[in-house]
Amino acid sequence: MFQHVLNNTSHRTSPLPTGPWVMTQRWDHLLFMHWPVTPEIIKKHVPEGMTVDTFDRNAWITIIPFKIGDMRFRKLPPFPFLKSMLEVNVRTYVRRNGVPGIYFFSLEASKLPAVIGARAATLPYYHADMHMKSITDTFYYESKRKGSQAALSLSYRPVSAPFFPEENTLDEWLLERYWLWTNRNGTIYSDGIHHKKWEVYHAEASIEVMSLASFLPENIFERPPLLHYALTKRVLFWPIRKE
Repeated sequence: MFQHVLNNTSHRTSPLPTGPWVMTQRWDHLLFMHWPVTPEIIKKHVPEGMTVDTFDRNAWITIIPFKIGDMRFRKLPPFPFLKSMLEVNVRTYVRRNGVPGIYFFSLEASKLPAVIGARAATLPYYHADMHMKSITDTFYYESKRKGSQAALSLSYRPVSAPFFPEENTLDEWLLERYWLWTNRNGTIYSDGIHHKKWEVYHAEASIEVMSLASFLPENIFERPPLLHYALTKRVLFWPIRKE
């Protein structure tokens, strides 16, 4: 199953994880919103054992609203109560032992069982009221975290032909990441993933509310973000491991 994904590895920045993958998801209608940040600011929020990764001396923070579908464990049918859900990720870019990857600050999800399961697996998930709709080529997305002021409200759409980011560009550096790290009570956990190379579009967005990264200075988000839109991606996950 999904051997066509596993056979496509030339774009990876690190080898495939060892052992079999254990879960798969399909990600749909993703918007990547990227803002440059002074590395020293990000460093304050990244745990020891990781190095803030930079491109042209800038660290970056990325916020990604999208839809998840066809989530299932290996050799099992999709979860009937989690067939689809909405999610928003807040992440930055790090290296651990020389390997490039992603550090998650938070993840919002619309289905409480998924949040409970993910938090049990050490991931910093939060339950949120979330809605997404599309009108012609424009997507409207809202997220409001339960019991918190953390929120996102925006519309977005692709505005170009699809393209594969060229090697050694900022686009590739931001998108092609295959290791995820989180920190729970001072312990670092890692998760390897795999998918085919990102094919993306340039995009435009109208951001009405964005308060998902209140730990950072507000002026970071006053400048327009670099935007990418992706139509869909099949993703494979390996077991989360304590490091």
